Amino acid sequence: MRNKTSSNRELAESLFIVNRHAKTAPQPKHLYEIKKHTINKLLREDRAQKIGLHFSDHPKLSQQHSTLLIEVGGYYFHIPANKKDFDQLKHLGKVDQSYRNPKPQLSLSKAKRTLYRYLNWEEPKQRSSHAFQTTAQPSFLGQRTVSPWNQRRRK
Repeated sequence: MRNKTSSNRELAESLFIVNRHAKTAPQPKHLYEIKKHTINKLLREDRAQKIGLHFSDHPKLSQQHSTLLIEVGGYYFHIPANKKDFDQLKHLGKVDQSYRNPKPQLSLSKAKRTLYRYLNWEEPKQRSSHAFQTTAQPSFLGQRTVSPWNQRRRK
C-alpha cells in the first residue's frame, strides 16, 4: 500500500462515486458505511465543512426530517443530522434541485480503493469465481418438475 495522502478533491470525487452507486445498489450498506466514516474523519480533520440543514427529499414514515449538508473539495453531500447540528447550524430549507455535483470520471473500484487507503482500512478480499460454484444450488432448468399447479387431473 502506498503512503500517499489524497487531496480533498480526490476524496470528494471518490465519495461522489461511492454515494452514487450506493443509491442504486441492491445491498448498499457497506457503501454507505464507507461514506459515513470518510465524512466523519474529514470533519474531525477540518477537511470538510458543515454548511447547514436541508429538508430531506425522502421523508421517513411520512414525517419530514432534515439532513446535514457537508462540503468537501467543492462537492456537496447529505448525511443524517444529529441534535447538536440543529442547535448550531442554520436551516436552509428545501434542497436546491437545480444544483448538481460535477461528475468525475472514476470507477467504483478505484473510488473505494482511495477511500480505503484514506481510512486505513484493508480492502476486502475478492471472491474467486469458483466460490460461487461450491455454494450454488443445483439448477433445475430444462428438467420437468411436478408441482400441484402443473399436474393434470386424470379421471
